[in-house]
Amino acid sequence: MDAAGSPVPEAGMSLLTRRNLLAAGATLLATGASGSAYAMVIEPGFRLIVQEYRIPMASWGDRPELLICATADLHSGDPWMPLSRVERIVDLANRLQPDLHVVLGDLPGALRGRFRRAFPAPPPEETAWRLGRLEAPLGVFAVTGNHDWWDDREAVLNRQGPPRSARAMSEAGLRLLSNEATRLPLGPPGRDGGVWLSGIDSQQAFWPLMHWEGADDLPAALAPLALDDAPAILLAHEPDIFPHVPARVGLTLSGHTHGGQIRILGYSPIVPSRYGRRYAYGLVEEEGRRLVVSGGLGCSRYPIRFGVPPELTLVRLGPPGKA
Repeated sequence: MDAAGSPVPEAGMSLLTRRNLLAAGATLLATGASGSAYAMVIEPGFRLIVQEYRIPMASWGDRPELLICATADLHSGDPWMPLSRVERIVDLANRLQPDLHVVLGDLPGALRGRFRRAFPAPPPEETAWRLGRLEAPLGVFAVTGNHDWWDDREAVLNRQGPPRSARAMSEAGLRLLSNEATRLPLGPPGRDGGVWLSGIDSQQAFWPLMHWEGADDLPAALAPLALDDAPAILLAHEPDIFPHVPARVGLTLSGHTHGGQIRILGYSPIVPSRYGRRYAYGLVEEEGRRLVVSGGLGCSRYPIRFGVPPELTLVRLGPPGKA
């Protein structure tokens, strides 16, 4: 972080702001002025889609289907994610009537340079209060993202949470999963039809200190799963954890990448991941395990989106043949 207390740019990501950003800019220029206007105004500011995935799980048994609505990477603040828009997103999420809401981290605005100075982000408490209006029978759960940590200078310097955004979400009524798991009841009362929901803290929490470490503890988050063989879901802001997730976890839900924020025919020139485009967006299947990476809602670094409109992500889980 700089002397003024502003979070430093993503450590180790100079390529994103030079070589890859030039590639992204060239892609936008190739679309012409109308494409640039669309990327800078229409898509980030006025589009909102609901992206749905249906995922069968062999271990599901006779449990009823589970509908999860994921909200990722709000990055609240002008120009394209004012609090009024957060409220509209919450209203839409509730109208979808999911069984469970999950918030995948990164509440604070994350613009850089002159954009950050021109469009200061609201306090995380204001955003969290609006997320507190989310309603679902099984509750509203959340994990922290890298910007939730980087926006809290003291938490990063002390290498200890919860960061301010996490405290704000807890105070607003969201249940934070900080390297822990909880068992959700699913099915008729008296039947052992539960589902495990685990969550880890950001894998990049302390990167501004150049320590390349996170606040995540995957073994701790998964330890309770040894109690039984109920299906398990993991919430992890950054998808880079996925190669280390055991087969015991049937689904990992992540955000962070924004789908690259610029995506042309499935190609994203910029993906903030050590695995490049491997976990850029959407449904990924590896060795029988499944990962869904949400395209998220807001913008990071620059207020631009192209080919990956802001989205609420719906995931419908059930037994094979139904989901």
